[in-house]
Amino acid sequence: MFELHPRLQADTCWLGDFPLTRVLLAKDSQYPWLILVPRVANLREIHHLAPEQQQQLMQESCAVAALMEQALSPDKINIGALGNLVPQLHIHHVARFATDRAWPGPIWGAHPAVPYEPPVLAQQADRWRARLAKLSGFTPVVADNGVN
Repeated sequence: MFELHPRLQADTCWLGDFPLTRVLLAKDSQYPWLILVPRVANLREIHHLAPEQQQQLMQESCAVAALMEQALSPDKINIGALGNLVPQLHIHHVARFATDRAWPGPIWGAHPAVPYEPPVLAQQADRWRARLAKLSGFTPVVADNGVN
C-alpha cells in the first residue's frame, strides 16, 4: 500500500493526483517547486517501475515541467530525483530564475527553507490546482483551507 514518506508529508501540500503520481507543492516559498511521487509502495528508483509506468511517469513529469514553463517563464526548470534524505522515489520540478537566491547553483543546502505564510500557501496551492486541472488525467484534491 502506498504511503507518503513523513518528511514529504511535513514539507509539502498535496495538490492532487495524476494516474501514476501524487502532486505536491513544496512549502519553501523561495522557489516555485512541485514534486511528483509515484503511488507505488516501497518504490526507490525509476528503473524499479514497470516499463509502462516509466513512460507514464515521463509523460506526467513533462506535462508538469511544460506547465511550469508556460505559467512562470523561468530561466530553467530543474528536474531531479535525489532521494538521499527521503528514499521514497519523488521527482522535484523547480522553476529557477537568474534572480533566485541560489542561482546558478543547486537549491539544496544553499539557504534554509522559508515557509509560506498559511494564507499564501493556501493561495499558491489553489493557484497550482487550477493550473494542473487543465492537464489531462489530473484530479485535484479537495482543499482543506488550501493546506493539506
